[in-house]
Amino acid sequence: MAEQLSFDLPIRQALGRDDFFVSPANALAVVMVESPTPWPGGRLVLSGPEGSGKTHLTHVWASRAGARIVSARELREEDVPDLAQGPAAIEDVPEIAQDMEAQKALFHLYNLMLSDGQPLLLTGRRDPTLWGLSLPDLQSRMQSAQHIGLTPPDDALLAAVLTKLFADRQLAPKPDVIPYLVQRLDRTFAAAAEMVERMDRAALAEGRTLTRALAARLLGTPTLELDEPEQPRAHQGN
Repeated sequence: MAEQLSFDLPIRQALGRDDFFVSPANALAVVMVESPTPWPGGRLVLSGPEGSGKTHLTHVWASRAGARIVSARELREEDVPDLAQGPAAIEDVPEIAQDMEAQKALFHLYNLMLSDGQPLLLTGRRDPTLWGLSLPDLQSRMQSAQHIGLTPPDDALLAAVLTKLFADRQLAPKPDVIPYLVQRLDRTFAAAAEMVERMDRAALAEGRTLTRALAARLLGTPTLELDEPEQPRAHQGN
């Protein structure tokens, strides 16, 4: 069979509060982000692996607080006075561990916002004690801030993450696909994201629907476990 042409639809990432599933793995972080009272010292660090919800929670908080969101890599000294005038979120702070200019800008921003009483949210994949920032005073401030870690997903959260990842790609898998994946995927958000992308591309390339049989094939599951054939994707008219 000739390989079909595939057309990638845009991935529309849903970042609203109603799109965020709360479970024991992230409940404390949700409480802190939605808290009407100020954080201790006006600072909060969110850490967790890729796909754990840091960006989603950052957007939820920014929407509620009227905050600006800036990647740490894009932070420069000349941006600080304007940025410090209101709530702000700085994402992926560990990525500037060797960028002294960006670290000095963040250090200035941190101190200025502290003196002005503006809240500051900071994110990174690992615990802030492991960020390895080369500016010692900045590293010490990151470690002294209130810290919430997002933990690996339980079954309910992994199922919700898979559902959201498929929805972001405007995909509707068969009802038994997500329970099947939850029981077999590694308990990481990265594994969930990789599988959804693989299923999307395979279904597009082969003209098949998103079935448990397709998931099993991509996972390398023995065919004896399956009781259904792979189904061709129904033709969709314009």
